[in-house]
Amino acid sequence: MATKLTKKDLIRIIAENQDRTQEDVSATLEAILEQITQAAKNGQEVSLHGFGSFTRKDRAARQGRNPKTGESLQIAASSALSFKAHKAVKDLLNA
Repeated sequence: MATKLTKKDLIRIIAENQDRTQEDVSATLEAILEQITQAAKNGQEVSLHGFGSFTRKDRAARQGRNPKTGESLQIAASSALSFKAHKAVKDLLNA
C-alpha cells in the first residue's frame, strides 16, 4: 500500500524542488485550494489541462436506515467535491 503524502510533505517537496520558501509555497497552495473551493461552491468546474477537473456533485436527500436498530431515517441533501483525472494522468498511473 502506498504511503500518505500530506499537505505539509507536498509543501516541503515543492519548496525544495523549486528553490522557494515553504511559506511561499504554502501561501500559493492555500490560494489555489481556496479558488478551487470557491469555484465549486459557485457551481463552476475547475479544469487543469493535462491533470484533471474538479466539479461539485450534489447529492439528493434520501431515505436511510440505522444498521444497528433498523430504524428509518432521512439523510439530508449534501454537496461534495469530485475529481476526474485527465486521460494523460490515468495513462501514467496505469503504465
